[in-house]
Amino acid sequence: MQQIKGSVVKSRLAFVEENFGCEAVNRVLSTLSEADRKSLSSILTVKWYPLELGTRLDEAIVNVLAAGKPEFFERLGAASADKNLSGVHKAFISSRDPHAFLTRTPAIYSMYYEKGRREYEKTGDRSATLTTYDAEVFSAPDCLTIVGWHRRALEMCGATNVQVTEEECRARGAAVCRYHLSWD
Repeated sequence: MQQIKGSVVKSRLAFVEENFGCEAVNRVLSTLSEADRKSLSSILTVKWYPLELGTRLDEAIVNVLAAGKPEFFERLGAASADKNLSGVHKAFISSRDPHAFLTRTPAIYSMYYEKGRREYEKTGDRSATLTTYDAEVFSAPDCLTIVGWHRRALEMCGATNVQVTEEECRARGAAVCRYHLSWD
């Protein structure tokens, strides 16, 4: 079973609260099962949780707050990068060099996901490809958080005009999730 760190789940709930208020968190949670609400009531950032729980939370957020538009999760990913890369994982961006940051992709992936791997390939002076392999569970909203997270992370490394495009997605039938990144 694919699992994610509690920090991923917690960042989603924090984003909802910071941008929409406590009442919005309650509205989102009210659409979930009692078991899910209980699990989400005491998330520990260092503990592993089933990705399916995060997927159900994502779906609830999209339905309640994003008018069914999953692009909302790009904003959530960017907010998560701001929070994590300004705090506990600040060392990842210390060089302010986008490629140096991206070489840490496998380690960063393993901090948030228990199974699978994400690989980095430099494709030019200001471009790269990230590919996620062997993740047992996946979702389109989670992939969009990856887009937003990496866009913001590269900006935090000093890159400008950052473009992140998901070229392949397992949630849409592809064998892998592949992201093309470019910047000025």
